[in-house]
Amino acid sequence: MTISLTGGTIVRSLRPPVVESADLAIEDGRIVAAQAVPAATERLDCTGCLIVPGNVCAHTHLYSALARGMPYHLAPPRTFVEILQRVWWRLDRALDPATIRASALAGGMEALLAGTTTLIDHHASPAAVDGSLDIVADALAELGIRSVLCYETSDRDGPAIARDGLTENARFLAATTTGQRVLARGMVGAHASFTLSDDTLAACADLARTQGVGLHIHVAEDAADQRDSLARSGRRVARRLADAGAIDERSLLAHGIHLDRAEIELVGAARSTVVHNARSNMNNAVGRTPLTALGERVAVGTDGIGADMFEEGRAAYFRHREEDLETGMGWPLDRLAEGARVAAAAFDEPLLGHLVAGAPADVVVLRYPAIAPVDASTLAAHWLFGLGAGSVRDVIVAGTLVVKDGRLVSVEADALAAEARDGATRLWRRLEDIDVHPFEPMLAS
Repeated sequence: MTISLTGGTIVRSLRPPVVESADLAIEDGRIVAAQAVPAATERLDCTGCLIVPGNVCAHTHLYSALARGMPYHLAPPRTFVEILQRVWWRLDRALDPATIRASALAGGMEALLAGTTTLIDHHASPAAVDGSLDIVADALAELGIRSVLCYETSDRDGPAIARDGLTENARFLAATTTGQRVLARGMVGAHASFTLSDDTLAACADLARTQGVGLHIHVAEDAADQRDSLARSGRRVARRLADAGAIDERSLLAHGIHLDRAEIELVGAARSTVVHNARSNMNNAVGRTPLTALGERVAVGTDGIGADMFEEGRAAYFRHREEDLETGMGWPLDRLAEGARVAAAAFDEPLLGHLVAGAPADVVVLRYPAIAPVDASTLAAHWLFGLGAGSVRDVIVAGTLVVKDGRLVSVEADALAAEARDGATRLWRRLEDIDVHPFEPMLAS
């Protein structure tokens, strides 16, 4: 498909901000010089619009998409571990192939309509492990959204399920290296230190190393992770992971809230990326990520609370700004750019996240009749105080128009929503028969 976007203001880059008024041309999935576009081209009039790189959600859980409003009849959880035992570890055990698919479709739809073009997902379905990543990838491919997928390997459901998780990661990685999945790539997934035995952790690290991909893992999201690691190994979480070979420049470490100074230095030396999930952290009352100390290798994710990266970036900024008044308005742009860098590495597309010649054409057109000038010096302020998912008009992924005039192109949104509601009803019904998860972390004396 050849597309020409005319009359708009283009954000070529978020880090550093580069803004110019120009036409944007797309051919064979990539951005090309505007003057090279053939006459037989689909033309989108973008007058009064801002054209930006597609957003990347650097950590999410699509399997939680159908949890919105689900019934809950147990005693209220008092700790983070109880939230897992009574909510999420019950929900993931209730998933079957049909509800995995419905969750992926629902989450992917909401992502595209919010201007998110890449999802880095962390999947879990202990009762339906084998082939689960294919189900997610196929659903997202129907929508036309990019994804970086992994299975959340864990010993919490026993060693057999842990082995199945490793096998699923390895199988999907092998499938994505064939080139058959244009829009999907893989990582190795692991839940968190406190649900991983030494053998399983070592196996995850070895698989990531031999496959040349990153390990995607929750790190020090709650203090219980640190207490368990000390009881289990006599070491704090980051040191335990590092000693297992699980932390390097390809690693994606979700949360990082309870890292101490020595661990932050260790993560920084490894050049791993920490994914900040501000709204999830607040919702679970697990604490504040030491963002100032972590520096530049911080991306942003939603941890399953939708995929609106405009909203997530804004929430993360204001939370950080409340703590550190030196936080500049460009901070959320830098965090989004870091997420794009991670996705670019996964797809071996260094220009992903930029709107320049040769880059993959992941593009979002925003209706934005700016009431003040938009240029490189003002973009951050517009991003924080003006732009939002409600401005999304068109979305292009890998050169294909997947959202036009605010509507999905390849899928009928009402039918998709109906499928999701049906899946949610069945999922909630099964959930009623699933007990509180018995797994407990070790406690340091």
